Amino acid sequence: MNRNANDILATRRAYADLSSLGLIAINGADAVTFLQGQFTNDVRKLANHRAQFSGICSPKGRLLSNFLLWSHEDTIYLQLPMALQAFLLKRLSMYVLRSRVQLAEIAERWLRIGVAGEEASNVVVSLTGIAPVEDMSVLESGTATVLRLAADRFQINVPVAEAEAFLAKVRASAERIDFDRWQWLEIRAGVPTIVPATQDQFVPQMVNFDLTNSVDFQKGCYTGQEIVARTQYLGRLKRRMYLVHSDAEMEAGDEIFSPEMEGQATGMIVNAQVSPAGGWDALAVVQISSAQSQPLHVKAPEGALLTPGQLPYAVA
Repeated sequence: MNRNANDILATRRAYADLSSLGLIAINGADAVTFLQGQFTNDVRKLANHRAQFSGICSPKGRLLSNFLLWSHEDTIYLQLPMALQAFLLKRLSMYVLRSRVQLAEIAERWLRIGVAGEEASNVVVSLTGIAPVEDMSVLESGTATVLRLAADRFQINVPVAEAEAFLAKVRASAERIDFDRWQWLEIRAGVPTIVPATQDQFVPQMVNFDLTNSVDFQKGCYTGQEIVARTQYLGRLKRRMYLVHSDAEMEAGDEIFSPEMEGQATGMIVNAQVSPAGGWDALAVVQISSAQSQPLHVKAPEGALLTPGQLPYAVA
């Protein structure tokens, strides 16, 4: 579990089609102000050629969805699982009221390609002529937008009218991996994805938003902000997200058990995917005391054993 994901991936040049993800366009004179009152992160920072992970909370401060945000020209783009696109669009529409904001589903308008591996940056340069050098930075080359998610993971967006020609270049430059493998890379990077099975389950800090710059504690009010801030400054966080592995199949929403909890669940699987090395890797929110004491089991108190892994950032 401590091996580098690129070693397990077995290719230094990989790409995945991300166009099955949902995509919402937000524009209008009041778009930034409107979103600032809804999301956990500071939307104003997108103007500095930055991308960011962010989320939207219930009044209880628990995540209903999270997503990747970036801006291009006068539009803010929000990428999330397709299963939550209609839900989020409806929820945002409820709060627009008289704000000068337009929301639209536009997944079919853009080809989105993820590039991964030790030579990901070289692949991106060969395809677009550029590659951002800082994580979560955004550059544009002609009609293409390039996001650097990490040193070994990028996303390229091009208009769908150019998809056929661009894909031909991509196929000549990298080996295709399926979307599940891309999600596995996200898991190994410690990037959670809220899905229907885990909606309204986690305060942002439980899924390490405070460790991955996905929540801004200085930006001002948004729905659920009081609970999130209280957890940060007044409370003691009891659960954190960890990387785990099992020989058994896992899926989002599966409960986790520890002997110290005497039959009560101590946590939940956030996301899980098959590992190329065998078995399943997952992100799991677990009681910190249980994670420290071990052992952990999934689905039942005597279920399959979970073994701990190492995230690329420190978890307290």
